[in-house]
Amino acid sequence: MSRIVHRLFLFAALFAAAALAQAQLVVDVTGAGANRIPVAIPDLAGDSVAARVIAGTVRADLERSGLFKMVDASETGLDENAPIDYADWKGRGADAIAAGSVKRAADGRLEARFRLYDTNKAESLGGAAYITGNEQLRTAGHRIADFIYEKLTGEKGVFSTRIAYVVKSRGQFLLQIADADGQNPATALTSAEPIISPVWSPDGSRLAYVSFEKKKPIVYVHSLASGRRTVVANQKGSNSAPAWSPDGGKLAVVLSKDGNSQIYLVNADGSGAPQRLATSPGIDTEPRFAPDGSLYFTSDRGGSPQIYRLPPGGSVQRVSFEGNYNVSPRPSPDGQTLAFISRRDGRFQLAVMDLASRQTQVLTDSNKDESPSFAPNSRMILIATEIGGRGVLSAVSSDGRIKQRLSVAAGDVREPAWGPFLK
Repeated sequence: MSRIVHRLFLFAALFAAAALAQAQLVVDVTGAGANRIPVAIPDLAGDSVAARVIAGTVRADLERSGLFKMVDASETGLDENAPIDYADWKGRGADAIAAGSVKRAADGRLEARFRLYDTNKAESLGGAAYITGNEQLRTAGHRIADFIYEKLTGEKGVFSTRIAYVVKSRGQFLLQIADADGQNPATALTSAEPIISPVWSPDGSRLAYVSFEKKKPIVYVHSLASGRRTVVANQKGSNSAPAWSPDGGKLAVVLSKDGNSQIYLVNADGSGAPQRLATSPGIDTEPRFAPDGSLYFTSDRGGSPQIYRLPPGGSVQRVSFEGNYNVSPRPSPDGQTLAFISRRDGRFQLAVMDLASRQTQVLTDSNKDESPSFAPNSRMILIATEIGGRGVLSAVSSDGRIKQRLSVAAGDVREPAWGPFLK
């Protein structure tokens, strides 16, 4: 059984997908929340071109979340200091309206200001100002959308965050980074050999991943600012499945240097010797740390691949009991939920477990889900899946109501990883 499990794990990891090198991911929302909040986002006053870009980004972000419904706001030039006719906007069905302006400073940069209003309470909910350039207009829009999202839902927005994923084009593998909406893709690494298992450091400044460029799997840590790479695991045999510790100082990795694949702890700067975290007669793999320092992982120690937990200073405990194949555990950033891939009737589907009640729910109806990754607010889960014979990314809300599909026009994409909140 362990040999079969090992082959399945390697197959999932090595099946990177084909896509155009610089193709942007296109987002298609296929579901929505039960009660969407109606909100109006008129174009900002001032610089008309910049205003349209920023307001359009805000509208697209909020609509894509599945939690908001756009109310027609054909008016333009409604700045943050303009008087708000609350009764009129409420009559149009808007529970909230955002007004703002974009003005160019003497140094050529732009200042985007906005204010959010509650039409039911007839009051301001606050506002902010962002200094930006022509190339960062969408970034300003994402930050405004994050502000609106948080004020109206009580949760932090993730529109300003980034995602990483791997594409394969013309025999080359590319590790790409894009905005959370799939726009502005940039290539962090190009290799003639596979790149798998990217994972963000807690502060978002580094990516750990596995590269086969030396004809064997080696774990690297990659600084996104400098491009500098550090080898953190290059032992005899396989080095795979990196996972950051909550403080960002260490990584759990899977090494086969002593026989079967087992989980070790290594320093993120590559110094020191690996420290073994658990012992098993079978395969232990796919580690992930929870916020409390607990380590979740996949193991076939009981005869079939299941999910286990190693608490700090404690002993290993089995977590999954429904079905005979549960892999790829991903604890949510808030520590309340566990996402994983479960095989049900021959289909590999995304499931979530409430860690308090241990209740499990399958969120997708697809056949080949893999590589789940939580958004930093724990609201959405990004996965790789296959639809119509093509590999795509899919984002599903943790309650299963909201679904998004991120795809490229001429290929497949795999190995997604959702980055943390930006500092």
